[in-house]
Amino acid sequence: MAKKQVMEGNAALAEAAVRGDCRFFAGYPITPQSTITEYLSSRMFEVGGTFIQAESEIGSVFMVQGASAVGARAMTATSGQGFSLMTEGMSMLNAQDFPAVIKRMSRPGDGAGDGGFDLRGV
Repeated sequence: MAKKQVMEGNAALAEAAVRGDCRFFAGYPITPQSTITEYLSSRMFEVGGTFIQAESEIGSVFMVQGASAVGARAMTATSGQGFSLMTEGMSMLNAQDFPAVIKRMSRPGDGAGDGGFDLRGV
């Protein structure tokens, strides 16, 4: 029986990607996915992969598209706002039938950014 290991959820997801032969990760750190980026910044090096901290979510999805185009198993991760910025790149990935993993993390609360607080008295 394999040895059990306890990991934080984002680290477990990142490790699963590595064990699934993902060898390219481009990401822009944004909570709550920043720990995926942090984990893969060292782990990709250990397995001979490539890690790039992109200048934006837009850049990261297009870097993933390029890596996928040349046959790499490629991944990025983001949160809700970053996911919105990636839509053009995701559309191009789909149109060209390039496989990629895009992990979207969610923050609690609504999308308006008020965190569910009652702002009527402000």
